[in-house]
Amino acid sequence: MKVANLVLGGALAALGVGAQAQTTTLKIGYATAPDSHYGVGSKVFCDQVEKGTQGRYKCQYFPNSALGGEREQIEAVQLGTQDLVNTSTGPVGNFVPEVKIVDIPFLFRDYDHARKVMDGPIGQGILAKFPSKGIVALAWTENGFRHMTNSKRDIVKPEDAKGLKMRTMENKVHMDGYRAFGILPTPMAFPELFGALQQGTVDGQENPIPVILSAKFAQVQKHLSLTGHVYSPALLLLSPKVWNKLSDSDKKVFVQAAQAAGAAQRKKVNEDEANGIAQLEQQGMKVIKTVDKPAFQAALKVPYEGYAKEFGADNIKKIQDVK
Repeated sequence: MKVANLVLGGALAALGVGAQAQTTTLKIGYATAPDSHYGVGSKVFCDQVEKGTQGRYKCQYFPNSALGGEREQIEAVQLGTQDLVNTSTGPVGNFVPEVKIVDIPFLFRDYDHARKVMDGPIGQGILAKFPSKGIVALAWTENGFRHMTNSKRDIVKPEDAKGLKMRTMENKVHMDGYRAFGILPTPMAFPELFGALQQGTVDGQENPIPVILSAKFAQVQKHLSLTGHVYSPALLLLSPKVWNKLSDSDKKVFVQAAQAAGAAQRKKVNEDEANGIAQLEQQGMKVIKTVDKPAFQAALKVPYEGYAKEFGADNIKKIQDVK
């Protein structure tokens, strides 16, 4: 009897080991807090993947830039040392140049326009460019329209921003535009930003409301101007190392999960935009709700000539014309 129990116990243990071996844990990283829009989107993706693959794939989360800045995480996904990153497009153009066009300042009218472009042929065409660069882009997620904060003064028109040392992403398209506003762009990885603002190494930064909230920038920045100068899309990127091992049905699960994540992330951006400004005011920020947008757009005349040369005036117009 004892021998039979031992044999049965051994067989069950072997089955348990087999079942465990079938579960693959994926490392997913992002720059912000777990309760941020990136956290919400990442959780929806991972829950859907786990459900859709009957638990064969699950996630281990690395929020708050635990795996490095966005650029480092994209590199790690490309190399296969990290499985997934939910990232803004800021540094992505360094890997897939076709992405840079969506980073042009004042290209998008509003969220409806931006989301239609991302979900339509233009956005989907950009996603198709990733595999040749050694990255799989599962879907667009979202970061939001970027606004300026600083510790010195109110910004209503471009002249008010003149001479401010402002942290920007490592993104030439952004930096060319910001220089036209008189800003001194200072590229810096996101994990270093809070400390740099606290110490006065930089005067300000620019990010969407969900990021300003989750990063607690109200503690180190007094002035917020709702410039909405750049729409910042985001992406769920997967390592080809993982993608190439997936069956066709699992690939479908991953893509659908990423699309659900994008929808959830956009919903959280909407909520933060609706409620976040009042929260930031309560936290002591002075919010300039109406800025001179035509003056900011007029200041971009020279950069736009450069963008037209780099990306093609027709391609820019195609985006602007989406209704």
